[in-house]
Amino acid sequence: MNNKRTLVVGASENEERYSNKAVKLLRAYNHDVVALGVKSGHIDTVQISTEINPSEKFDTVTIYVNPSLQHGYYEQILALKPNRVIFNPGTENPEFEKKLKDNNIEPVEACTLVMLRTNQF
Repeated sequence: MNNKRTLVVGASENEERYSNKAVKLLRAYNHDVVALGVKSGHIDTVQISTEINPSEKFDTVTIYVNPSLQHGYYEQILALKPNRVIFNPGTENPEFEKKLKDNNIEPVEACTLVMLRTNQF
């Protein structure tokens, strides 16, 4: 399987949250995962960081943050230059999607969990 290093934005230790489920499923599919959240903590063996290291490289960024809270992440995510940014259900953001396209980064409106389970990730 092709390992796609992925940044999960909005990661939470709460097992009911989809971001938590995504970190676990990405790991189960053997992808390298970095978790970014408001509070530090852990999801299994993955540490939740509260800051993005700008020198890290990612194939994919998957977003689990409400559009009204995404603005603070725009420049940081653009600077990472991932191949794509996945907007999970409820996170769709036309303003940010346009900025991504203008920077040659593919915005994808989809569910990371479904993409993984259907081999579309």
